[in-house]
Amino acid sequence: MATAATLSLASCGNGASSGAESSAAMIDRPDYHPEGGRYTIEGLEAFGRVGNPVLSPDGSLILYSVSYVSVPENRSNSDLYVMKADGTENRRLTKTPESENGAVWIDGGNKIAFMAPVNGASQLWVMNSDGSGRKAVSNVEGGISGFLFSPDEKSVVMIGNVKYSRTAQDIYPDLPQATGRLIDDLMYKHWDEWVTEIPHPFIGTFDGAKVADVKDIMADEPYEAPMKPFGGVESFAWSPDSKSLVYVSRKKTGMDYAVSTNSDLYLYTLASGETRNLTEGMMGYDTNPAFSPDGTRLAWLSMEHDGYESDKNRIFVMDMASGEKTDLTADWDYTATDFAWSAKGNKIFFLAPKGGVVPMFALDCATKAVTEIAGGRYDYAALAPGADDTVFTVRHSMIAPNEIYAVAADGNVKQLTNVNTELLAEIEMPAVDSVLVPTTDGKLMTTWVLYPPKFDPAKKYPAILYCQGGPQSAVSQFFSYRWNVALMAAQGYIVICPNRRGLPGFGTEWNAQISGDYPGQNMKDYLAAVDFMREKPYVDRDHVGAVGASYGGFSVYWLAGNHDGRFAALIAHAGIFNLDAQYLETEEMWFANWDLGGPFWDKSNPVAQRTFGASPHTFVDKWTAPILVTHGEYDFRILASQGMMAFNAARLRGIPAEMLVFPDECHWIQKPQNSVMWYRVFFRWLDKWLKPEAATATEAKAE
Repeated sequence: MATAATLSLASCGNGASSGAESSAAMIDRPDYHPEGGRYTIEGLEAFGRVGNPVLSPDGSLILYSVSYVSVPENRSNSDLYVMKADGTENRRLTKTPESENGAVWIDGGNKIAFMAPVNGASQLWVMNSDGSGRKAVSNVEGGISGFLFSPDEKSVVMIGNVKYSRTAQDIYPDLPQATGRLIDDLMYKHWDEWVTEIPHPFIGTFDGAKVADVKDIMADEPYEAPMKPFGGVESFAWSPDSKSLVYVSRKKTGMDYAVSTNSDLYLYTLASGETRNLTEGMMGYDTNPAFSPDGTRLAWLSMEHDGYESDKNRIFVMDMASGEKTDLTADWDYTATDFAWSAKGNKIFFLAPKGGVVPMFALDCATKAVTEIAGGRYDYAALAPGADDTVFTVRHSMIAPNEIYAVAADGNVKQLTNVNTELLAEIEMPAVDSVLVPTTDGKLMTTWVLYPPKFDPAKKYPAILYCQGGPQSAVSQFFSYRWNVALMAAQGYIVICPNRRGLPGFGTEWNAQISGDYPGQNMKDYLAAVDFMREKPYVDRDHVGAVGASYGGFSVYWLAGNHDGRFAALIAHAGIFNLDAQYLETEEMWFANWDLGGPFWDKSNPVAQRTFGASPHTFVDKWTAPILVTHGEYDFRILASQGMMAFNAARLRGIPAEMLVFPDECHWIQKPQNSVMWYRVFFRWLDKWLKPEAATATEAKAE
């Protein structure tokens, strides 16, 4: 049962000059030098994590953030930097023990607004463009998680939380120490939290010195805006005249919310307080609104089908005068992930997985023609277009973390930052290759293969099959701090990363095939990739492992009972082991209904019966390979009980097994020391079973 509440705004007084006193030390670039050029866990944690570029109003400067991790302090810290748009005169603006986030230019580029803590809660701050005159301009109870100024900067929308569910004391005030949660509908938990609060958009006035007159524009509505768990300021768009705000919301609660992805775009008019649904009747996810520079059109990302969260993301445009909607990508068979208008409004720049990478594209709004403007063996991950159609972006690959680049209108790409260049020069990274693997149904599957440093084709190497999660998340040139495939290869393994069925970048048919076919063609694709690589003379065919998280963990559990001796070791993180239990344990039921075909008790549904009938737990009697199970107890997408069931099954069957459980982690292992521990256990397990010398020693000991 939801209850809305107001967001409290305390008096700002003369403005705070700094946050609360903190005993935390500043975190800077670590003095780390890899021994012998070897890529290790410590090297991964030493990289600076570069944020997205923010172009100044006149296009002359770029604002960005860099975060560093301190493993001893078990935390990270983000500071702000600025440089000229040509990459010169790079300088640091902040050097504090608390992170600055979400920074943007205001006041014509004379000032910078950002979020930073005050008394432990994130608030809105403003400082001069040189980093001086730092001042908190909001004092919102509970803090904010995002903000967006109107173009005239007289208003600002902030994301704050409101109370959602009843506490024990709401029901029984005479029991002040009772902790029970009384639940009467679905979506009482989500990803990594018990849902006690939800985000709402609050609009306040801004006079350059403080935020005032804050108002919840969804007061008394028990709906999220932005949508949890990943929604942020990209869920809002101010009209160029600053008179209205478009926001994203899925106006559903409980079971209705749990079974639907039908979000809409809502236009809120400041003067009247009226709200209008702009996408009523469009049944899938509608997200990421953005007005054209002249305000005559609104673009957004739109999925067609209700309940299908990995549907093709189309780029739609609405004529604001007539309300006419046009799908600009109707004839383009890929899914967009991000977009931005050109300065003239005649083009839309966007990103989309295609062929195992994420290039940058330009879409002509008049002709609907799509042109790739930046590609190569990289993933592009941000868009900040300038007046001359130069696009400032971040780029990464499997062997290099984010740096900021400029993509000129003629396609020339220039690197602007070198946050990690020096460290990368000291590390001997694996080589990355792309191969085409024949599948069992006569297709060719793009597969990334990483080779250990100093790879010698005359030698034999153990190999790892990397199983992707999602299940429909691209296996592109991603650089991950959680599943770093280059780090795996650097430990002496050949890493096999197939773009199996159910991944974007190869057309909607390839992407959609996995839905309702979890134990089907995509598993054949995995085995085809393993068989293809096991035939290589440099692969030790007797020492191949399989690893994966989430759906990748499901894949490992399923392959454990269906690999016919191909694998000598397995690692599953946050994986689904028992589909029957997963259907009733998870929270986003639209996902389970679409991907699994419906509930397991529907005996008339052949898709559901085939899926649940091939659940990994039904093949435990065929398990042979040693398995490591890892999980976080705050994972409410796939409960830790799934991992515990798998571990227990392995031990009861006499299979060598270990389990690593984190009581304070969710679907991902995020705390620095936990991450280091996870990697250490991960590689210790693989080395034990896949390195030939380790396997020989183990066999000798057993004899």
